[in-house]
Amino acid sequence: MDQVDPRRLIPRTNDLLALPEVRAARIRLNESVIRGLVRQVQEQARRGELAPGQVETALLGALAARKATTLRQVLNATGVIVHTNLGRAPLSASAVEALVTASGYVDVELDLADGTRSRRGAGARAALLAACPGAEDALVVNNGAAALVLATTALAGGREVVVSRGELVEIGAGFRLPDLIESTGSALHEVGTTNRTHLRDYASAIGPNTGCVLKVHPSNFRVDGFTSAVPLRELSSLTASNGVPLVADLGSGLLAPDPHLPHEPDAASALASGADLVIASGDKLLGGPQAGLLLGGKEIIQRLARHPLARAVRADKLALAALEATVAGETPPVVQALHADVGQLRRRTDRLARALHAPVVAHEGRVGGGGAPGVPLPGWALRLPEQLAALLRARDPAVLPRVHDGSCLIDLRCVPEEDDDRILDAVRQALAVLEVSAAGRAG
Repeated sequence: MDQVDPRRLIPRTNDLLALPEVRAARIRLNESVIRGLVRQVQEQARRGELAPGQVETALLGALAARKATTLRQVLNATGVIVHTNLGRAPLSASAVEALVTASGYVDVELDLADGTRSRRGAGARAALLAACPGAEDALVVNNGAAALVLATTALAGGREVVVSRGELVEIGAGFRLPDLIESTGSALHEVGTTNRTHLRDYASAIGPNTGCVLKVHPSNFRVDGFTSAVPLRELSSLTASNGVPLVADLGSGLLAPDPHLPHEPDAASALASGADLVIASGDKLLGGPQAGLLLGGKEIIQRLARHPLARAVRADKLALAALEATVAGETPPVVQALHADVGQLRRRTDRLARALHAPVVAHEGRVGGGGAPGVPLPGWALRLPEQLAALLRARDPAVLPRVHDGSCLIDLRCVPEEDDDRILDAVRQALAVLEVSAAGRAG
């Protein structure tokens, strides 16, 4: 008697779609995603990876695990505060609340008092101006690169941008500032050398075809030794006498000086030193959502706002809401991590170390995201076996440690204190898996 092909026993698609748990999943997942999961488990059964009787259970498990987003929560135990690979700044509770509010209909461009159209993002603009009173006006676009593109296009499209050779930087993912500027139709007029640029270099470069002078804060590196750069205050006297706008791209997003980062430029100081326009990011040291901030004189901001490109790079309602709440609300997580008390970090780390019987080592965190390159942030870390790193990353939420010098290091600087026990549980379970694996190899 011929045996029945086991593939004929695989549940039919319509039968699986009719299961009560599958019907309930339609509340949070669309039909194409659900059907994709059905096909996935059926294919596993056809390949012999699942028995036909296991298909239904496998489908329900896949549905339970499937979320509408594939992004996973990560507990950042690296000690790097503005971690680009983790989405840079984590938002404050106020910013998250603002995002939820803005997810519906909101008065982003409407004056509710008289029912007429109003200026877009007026609340975010007002919050920025209150936090940086040296600026007469502000404009928000969708990221820092867009802010630079808008500025150079509006001020120097078809003309020259004067910039020091020592400031033509490349940052993460191969992003090069000169390529970005030239893509706007502006011509780069490089002055000085890699390590030394003088005021006379700028003076000889400025002419009838100069659209603006650009001063860029170097990101992710420092030039030490025989160096020279022109301070903004000296450069502003030169540009003002020639009627040329001076643009300062600060990158990291400080609105005011921070005592922890005495050499990091900030918007208030740049404007006080004579910059006509300051560019910064919203999702770095400011601690907010991805956004490009443009702060400066009313005339120059209005000139940028009227440019057709401003529409293409404008920030959406979610970014505007989160940015306003970041500036006007409580201290954001980035600033808390930057100013974390070293003694408290040691006490928290010691508590986990006692529970895990693991050593504590000195560990220097970093700002990250191109901010304060080379500036150490003294702290502490748990030192664990390197093999734990992969197991911790596989968890939900994932725990991202730093792998260094053959060790897995857990730095709590960027971990909210209320998540310490989640770190502890994750490490315990990872150690248990490691022990079972070791015992299996020994057996």
